Amino acid sequence: MRSASPSLFAAFALALFAAALGAANAADVKGAAPTDPALIEKIRTSNAECYACHTEAGLKNPPRADMDLAALAKFIHDPKQFDGSNHTGMECKVCHGQGYVAFPHAPTAKQSISPCSECHATKSLRVETQFEASVHAKNLKDAFTCQTCHDPHVYKVAAKVGDPRKIVAQDNAMCVDCHNSDLRYSAFSKALPTKKVRPDLYATHDWLPNARLHWSAVRCIECHTPVSPVKSLATSHEILAKDKSDKACVTCHSQDSALATRLYRFAAANVGTDLGFANASVLGSAYVVGATRHPLIDRAVIALFGLTVAGLLGHGAVRIVMAFFRRRRTS
Repeated sequence: MRSASPSLFAAFALALFAAALGAANAADVKGAAPTDPALIEKIRTSNAECYACHTEAGLKNPPRADMDLAALAKFIHDPKQFDGSNHTGMECKVCHGQGYVAFPHAPTAKQSISPCSECHATKSLRVETQFEASVHAKNLKDAFTCQTCHDPHVYKVAAKVGDPRKIVAQDNAMCVDCHNSDLRYSAFSKALPTKKVRPDLYATHDWLPNARLHWSAVRCIECHTPVSPVKSLATSHEILAKDKSDKACVTCHSQDSALATRLYRFAAANVGTDLGFANASVLGSAYVVGATRHPLIDRAVIALFGLTVAGLLGHGAVRIVMAFFRRRRTS
């Protein structure tokens, strides 16, 4: 067997270097917020061109007199929300391709928008497999895209949000926006063979005690997705139908609460570091049977112990003083 030639090794090394360089450049453009000042300024200048029209300020004072303001009003974005989203630090034109560079935008501009899988290839493979098994895919596969639920200009992953209450508010809004809106629900039901009337949320959740309280404290997906055995993949895109959803209270209300590895898994790390235990992260917002390591309970127990000790010491001191005075009277 002949050894590989030096030129082959050189070509292989060059390919590895090019791949690494390409990955680094992609990370700068498509990944987390860049740190290079020149690149930051380039992105800021580029996005300012888009914000000149696609913001409330641009709608009130359009840079051109020939703009269709009614059409523009449908595509208004908040730069502050975008800067707080997963895509902060990205150039608008990374996703909105060449069709959006010039104005008026090309009639086929939408076709040049990059799919989410272009950047999120690895995650997309896992998500697509889960979504294929979901009730949404079975009924409305062609009508659903990533953007149906995840607004790329606003959405933040739970790890970046951190606060469970904010995570609940953000994630439940994605479900409620359709399932509690006749307008949006009917728009999707048009894709069904027969039009479906939106079920009443409260009627379909009449088995759930204090439904409103649950919806403000936990996400819909806590019951409507299967629990993954892998903690790092705790959130699934396999949305379960109502007859397959989890209705067992002990799934959350127990010492081994599923919330610890789902909704509270990002907060638990901070609480564990600060307080030495993680249950407080769950009990700060929800009552869990059997998990009694709540900071307020701990403080109450310590206070009761302190009062008990103080009472014993005080009682002993009073007995000593009274005995002293009795001896003086009898002497």
